[in-house]
Amino acid sequence: MTAAPTGAGPRGTPTLGDLTAGQLRRLAAVAGLSGTDTAAYVRVLTDSLGPVAARPLSLPPPTRTFLSDDHTPVEYSLSLRSGSAPALRVLLEPGCGADSLAHNGRAGLESVREMARRWHFATGALDEIEDLFLPPDPHGPLALWCALELRPGGVPGVKVYLNPAANGADRSAATVREALHRLGHRRAFAALPQGAGFPFLALDLGEWAQPRVKVYVRHDRLTAGRAGRLCRMDGGPGPAAIEGFFRAAVAPGPDTTGLDRRPGLSCHSFTDTAAARPSGFTLHIPVRDYARHDGEALARAASVLRHHGTDPSVLVRALSAVTDRRPEDGVGLLAYLALAHQRDLPPRVTAYLSAEAYAVRPAVRGSAPTTVPVS
Repeated sequence: MTAAPTGAGPRGTPTLGDLTAGQLRRLAAVAGLSGTDTAAYVRVLTDSLGPVAARPLSLPPPTRTFLSDDHTPVEYSLSLRSGSAPALRVLLEPGCGADSLAHNGRAGLESVREMARRWHFATGALDEIEDLFLPPDPHGPLALWCALELRPGGVPGVKVYLNPAANGADRSAATVREALHRLGHRRAFAALPQGAGFPFLALDLGEWAQPRVKVYVRHDRLTAGRAGRLCRMDGGPGPAAIEGFFRAAVAPGPDTTGLDRRPGLSCHSFTDTAAARPSGFTLHIPVRDYARHDGEALARAASVLRHHGTDPSVLVRALSAVTDRRPEDGVGLLAYLALAHQRDLPPRVTAYLSAEAYAVRPAVRGSAPTTVPVS
């Protein structure tokens, strides 16, 4: 069973809801979700977008969202771990049609609370820090994003992303420190590595084996050597493993000059309030800014996946589910590549996929096609 097309525009004009619903259906098939679960998740996606789902794609984006390069308020990700089924996620901005950042945040908050009522989970952690991240006159590039990990059974894992610069960029560190303190992680801030800012703080809500508080740190001009020293978790990966991932994702140029276009991000997950150090570490590389075209980015991702014992053909099928354009005809479909480590679990590779509802970023002129071996 699949959901009927939603958000039909005037005279059958394709809408944002049509496009993203189709992409999600095809990605769900790649991830092995049932038709019933897929139909439920498609409805959640379009409901969360609200009136924006019915907006014709012939119109410009509803807002200049920071969520994607072409301002589509939806992004997908596929998380792959050796020996496990692919995990499909969708990130969206529920308040993307609002006329101000403050209204955007309030609409997003109400969307999350509606999910909590639907799936019977508590929002106590979010309520505890709401005033820090959703002030009356917020600053910064975002208010609230919501990510759904689409699980079998029709009940997703919910994650909320908040903006530490909501009260001003100069207060970001103080906001993160206070949020961690309120959430019981009173020694966590001191464990974070130095960086150039805090772009996000994220919370797991609902059913998670170990709900996390995640702090993202921005690293300008990041090199492999510096990346190798960012992990703070006990029993985490050694510098060589992180450096190897960095070089595979951006090879060859930025290894010596650093990531001089879009910065790298490290993410530090806290699960145990009694512990001073994080239980998880992820390095995010904006591969789209260091590849000539998506064929090149895909080849790098395939190399990383094979290194971690995972079949890259799943990712190849996922890209085909999002678009029918050739990877060599643009760059940005594969936006980020991340390597995540969590205590007591094997590493996980995550590829972030752009919906490209409004624009395709041109490939670098003169770039050659890249063949991706998938076996």
